[in-house]
Amino acid sequence: MDSVNATGARWVHQNVVVSFRTFAAITGSGFRRYSTYRMATLAGAFTNTVFGFLRCYVLLAVADATAQGLAGGYDRAQLATFVWAGQGLLAVILLWGWTELADRIRTGDVASDLLRPVDPVLSYLAADLGRAGHAVLTRLFPPVVTGLIFFDMYLPGRWITGPLFAVSTFLAVVACFGCRYLINASAYWLHDVRGPMIAWTLGSGVLAGLYFPLRFLPDWLAVALWVGTPFPSLLQTPLDVLVERDPPATQAGLVALQAVWVVLLLAGCGRVQRLAERKLVIQGG
Repeated sequence: MDSVNATGARWVHQNVVVSFRTFAAITGSGFRRYSTYRMATLAGAFTNTVFGFLRCYVLLAVADATAQGLAGGYDRAQLATFVWAGQGLLAVILLWGWTELADRIRTGDVASDLLRPVDPVLSYLAADLGRAGHAVLTRLFPPVVTGLIFFDMYLPGRWITGPLFAVSTFLAVVACFGCRYLINASAYWLHDVRGPMIAWTLGSGVLAGLYFPLRFLPDWLAVALWVGTPFPSLLQTPLDVLVERDPPATQAGLVALQAVWVVLLLAGCGRVQRLAERKLVIQGG
């Protein structure tokens, strides 16, 4: 009996090690893939920086128009940090622009993905984490450094904010991947995802807190968006954590809510993928 248990334990250990190595290899390939797009990276960083000036001056004007110099509970320095960190995070979470899965479904190349010994959801997630790691190094820091040079930005004062922000950013990347995967996976049934993609592009920028902080909205609406949709977890939450908009307990609660949405979204991706595979078999694909 002991030998059987030992054999089973070794089998589990070996499979976990192999799975981890495979995931890490795919993540590394995703990093290397995006590191080859040097001019696109420079152009994207420049564009995000230019739009950062526009967004920052608009929000600072809103704060200046109030009696106390506060807008939605943010002071001028917090708004500056919110904008410039958000411009950097926009490329890290990749809110828009990913249609790789939908394109492969449309062309039929997705069939080769289903033949691989790696779950498609995990494979695409690993590649996306590699992309996000590259974006952290090349797209996050330029806007933040620009903001520090030209504006008085808020710098976190709590030791816990740094680790919470790192965890929150990681969860935002995974959550955004889950949303994008579900949008792309609709191509299994629709074959053309331009409609869902346009709806996602229009809705996510507003509901994720890109165009303006969601704290500008009435409290009941902001809470409803946070609890009832994953959108605030994509951008608003990590930025609120960074500017210390709330007490530490509330910060941790928002990050925990992000984790809940990550679990739900990844479970939804797996469920949709299994349904899609059954559909492809029925169609003879």
